[in-house]
Amino acid sequence: MSPFDLAGLKARHGKLEAEMTKPTFWDNPEEAQKIAQQASNLKKRIDFYESLYSQVEDSLILLEMAEEEEDQSVLRDVKISLPELCREVDALELRTLLSEEYDPNNAILAIHPGAGGTESQDWASMLLRMYTRWAEKSGYEVETLEFLPGDEAGIKSVTLLIKGDYAYGYLKAERGVHRLIRISPFDSAGRRHTSFTSIDVLPEITDDVEVDIDPTELKIDTYRASGAGGQHVNTTDSAVRITHLPTGIVVQCQNERSQHKNRDMAMKILQARLYEHYKQIQEEELEEVKGEYKEIAWGSQIRSYVFHPYNMIKDHRTNIEEGNVQKVMDGDLDSFIQAYLKRKR
Repeated sequence: MSPFDLAGLKARHGKLEAEMTKPTFWDNPEEAQKIAQQASNLKKRIDFYESLYSQVEDSLILLEMAEEEEDQSVLRDVKISLPELCREVDALELRTLLSEEYDPNNAILAIHPGAGGTESQDWASMLLRMYTRWAEKSGYEVETLEFLPGDEAGIKSVTLLIKGDYAYGYLKAERGVHRLIRISPFDSAGRRHTSFTSIDVLPEITDDVEVDIDPTELKIDTYRASGAGGQHVNTTDSAVRITHLPTGIVVQCQNERSQHKNRDMAMKILQARLYEHYKQIQEEELEEVKGEYKEIAWGSQIRSYVFHPYNMIKDHRTNIEEGNVQKVMDGDLDSFIQAYLKRKR
């Protein structure tokens, strides 16, 4: 169902409201809170659509009046309000592209630098800032689940939980390899360097999604958290690393003071990655049946960020280009995300 199938949204909201009126609703506070949040999110989307529809209708009526009465002052008023109205319509159009199963979910975003040591690790930290800025501008909450600083500068890896409506739907457009070309600040000779960093984006899988995990196939390690931050860092073995032995998938979490909470969050990340892993296997099998083969290799970048000898950011999937690199690095990613979602549709 499209995010703005109004009849469908109202039907879902009605069912949740009916559930919330039951006398036993708060017997399970954790489940009740989830349902209440879902109802709140649906109500926001319904209100947004109805408000926008009303604004468009009002503008059309004013235009008709201005034309009939030849009133230039009304035309000026409509012209002033039109840019903001167009932006809201564009936002609505973008959301209609988000109709896949897990698009409404929170997003788990992981950043991993490629070969190149400090140079790539610095590039990874620049991307961390870019995505954090994008999330803040978009009204999302950012929680750091895992952070491993670089030896000299930058980061070796970081995992973020981006909380908010349709965070995964938008950020899935960013999954892939990102390439940077610049004059290295770490090269005393001032030479140009190329760096690669991989962005992985997963939906946060809710408890009602079944992903079979056999506890006997897990290796669970605890260790002391590292990196900048609170008093609990490096004082207890609160950080948790889980290895899924059959697939070799490794996840870790060190954000919380409690080892129990870190373990729960690491299991959520593992669940999401296993879901994506098995989904990818199914898609590869389907592509094989179709007789197609797509190589996924390190260096097959989705986007290039050129800081030298000229300024240009280009998305290789959509051919969208942006000459204002600082604007993009400050989190202005919507043009790239929108173009990808339209192309995907």
